[in-house]
Amino acid sequence: MSLHDICTSDYGDFVDSDTDDYDEVEFYAEPLQRYREFLYYPICIGEVLVQRYRIVHKLGHGGFSTVWMAHDIHEKRDVALKILISGQDGSYEQLMQNKIIQAVQDTSHLITYQATFYLPGHEGTQHQVLVFPLRGPNLVTCLREKSLATRMSAARQLLVALKGLHDARIVHRDLNKAAVMWDIISLDQYDTAIKYQYLGRPKKVDLSWLPWKPGELVRPMKVPQNMIGEKVYLGDFGMAIQAGTSVNCKPQSPAIFCAPERYHNIDPSCASDMWSYMCIFVSLYFGCEAFYGSGGKHTMSVWVNSLGPLPEQWKGYYSYYDSKSDDAWYDQSREPQPLMTLASNFERMRPEVNETERNLALEVFAKAFCYVPEYRITAAQLLEDASFKALLKIYGC
Repeated sequence: MSLHDICTSDYGDFVDSDTDDYDEVEFYAEPLQRYREFLYYPICIGEVLVQRYRIVHKLGHGGFSTVWMAHDIHEKRDVALKILISGQDGSYEQLMQNKIIQAVQDTSHLITYQATFYLPGHEGTQHQVLVFPLRGPNLVTCLREKSLATRMSAARQLLVALKGLHDARIVHRDLNKAAVMWDIISLDQYDTAIKYQYLGRPKKVDLSWLPWKPGELVRPMKVPQNMIGEKVYLGDFGMAIQAGTSVNCKPQSPAIFCAPERYHNIDPSCASDMWSYMCIFVSLYFGCEAFYGSGGKHTMSVWVNSLGPLPEQWKGYYSYYDSKSDDAWYDQSREPQPLMTLASNFERMRPEVNETERNLALEVFAKAFCYVPEYRITAAQLLEDASFKALLKIYGC
């Protein structure tokens, strides 16, 4: 920590319980109950971990971790710290990332860990911490603000990243918009006060009453648009597998990115990643999701109404915890509902598109939204596909 930072220490602002700011912190931050259960590791803004990483701001959270922006005092650069819940073994994610680092020829569009360490938890437990390069917000939180040219460039970058994984026979298995991050302008050279001018001051609730270590509930920072770059990175490899690996839980969540064969006792594959990729591509192209539904029978109905009946040979193999198969899904005489097809999105979302571009886009969609995974286009093939290249050329990609 620099002398300037020591003399001008700034740890954000505590919010009063009777204010809108307090409600905002509680709404956007991780569940407080998981601190009471000794699962999340309590963190305070300004805290220094292992005499190296000074906590600057909050990035986000998941069911198994909290993620923080920190400044690496040794390297003088900002990083992201993913702090796993107590007892959560991060060795699998670390193992898969090591395989990715070793096997993928070009990792420039991938988010891989740079270091790892452990923090002592409650009553002898431990919290593993993975150190990542700092990236910006994901595609979920920053999409419509970007131009179509930038979004199509992002789609191509993501496909290049996915091809690298697939060439190494690695299946992402959890590909969705939250796994794709935008670049962010570096603030490495600035002190904390200047960083807060760009990123906003942390709003937080005091958790000093926690029984074993004080902490703070912090609202995740919101990166301003003028700080978000145009390069994208693929991350979240905690569920990645080697191609050909069988898994117990085959469906993917969120369901809107899940390939249909994964509901029919077929393992995740590079082909199922390509279905997920095309869901993201459609979202980037239209600004809305390709499909809707919370999973199970709801998602099946949307697919059938949008694309037509599921393969007859899948009948009898459907498996999902809260619903049963419907024979109507496999009725080969069924036709898609005109108002639910991908083509219908042009009238609602892209009425300015001419017929040539419309046909190119529909050709691209169809090559990945093919029910039978063996017939689905690969990442390598799509990158060289004439329709795909012509569509992206319209946007200067």
